[in-house]
Amino acid sequence: MSQPLEGIRVLELGNFIAGPFCGMLLGDMGADVIKIERPARGDQTRAMPPLVNGESASFAALNRNKRSLVLDLKQQSARDVVLELVKKSDVFLENNRPGALEGIGLGPAQVRAVNPDIVYTSASGFGQTGPYRRRAGVNLIVEAFSGALSVTGLPTDMPMRTGIQAADIFGAMFSTYATLCGLIGKLQGKGGRTADVSLVEASISAAAWETAFYLATGEVPVRCGHQHRLNTPYQLFETSDGHYLAIGTPNDDLFRRFMAAVDLEAAIADPRFATYVLRKQNEAPLLEIVTPAVRKKGAAALEALLMEAGVPCSRVNNMQEVFDNPHIQARKVIEEVDHPTMGKTRNVRNPVLFDEGSPSIRRPAPLLAEHSAEILRELGYDDARIAAMAAAGAVMLAKA
Repeated sequence: MSQPLEGIRVLELGNFIAGPFCGMLLGDMGADVIKIERPARGDQTRAMPPLVNGESASFAALNRNKRSLVLDLKQQSARDVVLELVKKSDVFLENNRPGALEGIGLGPAQVRAVNPDIVYTSASGFGQTGPYRRRAGVNLIVEAFSGALSVTGLPTDMPMRTGIQAADIFGAMFSTYATLCGLIGKLQGKGGRTADVSLVEASISAAAWETAFYLATGEVPVRCGHQHRLNTPYQLFETSDGHYLAIGTPNDDLFRRFMAAVDLEAAIADPRFATYVLRKQNEAPLLEIVTPAVRKKGAAALEALLMEAGVPCSRVNNMQEVFDNPHIQARKVIEEVDHPTMGKTRNVRNPVLFDEGSPSIRRPAPLLAEHSAEILRELGYDDARIAAMAAAGAVMLAKA
């Protein structure tokens, strides 16, 4: 069975994470994603470690299922290639500084003048309008500005940045959502759309509990450390063997099951802990009895006990433990892919599974300019014209 986006063509002018991750998700679903890169170095992620046989594993993780076309967009002949591709494409995806593409004739109005039905998705740090539209907005800065860092970490310490590139990924996911919604509208005969996705606003939107708390009460949310803003017990606990266990009890029944599992049945009847709201109001005395009870037990034994009781829990796994876990192995989360330079590589598959036509890794991340000649030939350029453009520096061809 064909994949959902088979027959859809996406032009991606992306760097780093937000644009490329969105392009990769569309490619995983079957879209033909043409990644347009700058000459010499291409996407800046290509230089990021770790390098395997000279190729970036970080780049490979974000750019599978794409073809690489390298153009010098300072040259009119190169921009003409993009506009020819625009005529035959469904999506134009970019995450450049706002205004940069308008300056070279590839902004949304200019592109949609060539193809009114195209979906033009722009991801940027602060959005396409407003006084900060041109402000640099990489992941850490977005997390700081959006308030995400203000609620992350221990109350007495410096705010803690997240361990993953959360702001970029939120931006990529909202960009994918915007693009797919635009495609549905296009397929329904409603024409193309221009989508403006701000990474700052994506992070603000993702902070659902924190924004709701502030907007409802006027109180500024503070850092909760390992605890939950609304519920308790719902945090990390240290066990007797020095491991950490995440335990969550988001309703009364789960609270009672948890307390029984850690030999605290007597405290279940304590009126201070009778309801969700009361437990949070009396969090300090509750944790005074729960924390030492958990610390008496080993992580593996307690995890097994809580799982049997149906209480949400997990050891804090490192990446090796994640990929060695029998559940992750049974779900075949890792796929092996042959790369022309890196050799056999292990990749995290797309997390979506369909009954038929699931996302797949059809091709590894492209080498720089690997498909330049191929794509130009598809547009009708003959070898002599391609060679002339390469000689002028308008296009970069793959090394023979």
